[in-house]
Amino acid sequence: MLSKTLVPQSVAREIQTMINSGTLKAGEKIPSQREFSQKFGISRASLREALLTLETLGLLKTEPGRGTFVAEAQGRPSGDMAPWRYSDSYSVFDVFQTRIMLEGEIARLSAGRLTQIQLERMERATRTMEECWANQDLLANVEADLEFHGVIVSACSNAMLRALYQTVRDQLTETQRQPIPHTDPERMKASISEHRRIIAALAANDGLGARHEMETHIRNTAQCAGLAP
Repeated sequence: MLSKTLVPQSVAREIQTMINSGTLKAGEKIPSQREFSQKFGISRASLREALLTLETLGLLKTEPGRGTFVAEAQGRPSGDMAPWRYSDSYSVFDVFQTRIMLEGEIARLSAGRLTQIQLERMERATRTMEECWANQDLLANVEADLEFHGVIVSACSNAMLRALYQTVRDQLTETQRQPIPHTDPERMKASISEHRRIIAALAANDGLGARHEMETHIRNTAQCAGLAP
């Protein structure tokens, strides 16, 4: 049985496949939540989580009073930001600002501590991001990005920073999804290069360089969402 965390992700992947294959066409209204939850054999809460993920990635768009539709322009920058699900507690700006401080310091403390296997995992995740972007597998692209950042966190020498990262991981993950609809091919290419500069600094035991590269990477990602933290 899939875990509660994996169920929404698994369903989101199935719906993304339906969109990419043309089973669900651009501009088409998707089935009701009742129909979809019965089709996939999941709760409506899990389905809503899956639909929110796809909306954040720009694959779906909800129109008040009308329903949820397949977005017209997948993978292209758009002017409308997807709904921010944590708006009652934190702004997107707050979370990006926190990522810069938290992940920058984590990168500094992880420099020189990653094994060759971990560095290879990061490079493999970066290659996967490239391949998935080319294939418009946006979910897998984000999953590979999460893998990349997670490896760095696992190597951090400060246990409290590792624990703090886990407590806010859901919010941090959302800022990795949020800019995707606003990311053009050139920005994705630059993001891949930034990942490789982070890997190089970590491998060279250059803590300050790793922090700088991570902070730059997150700031550039925020700019895709129209923010300058």
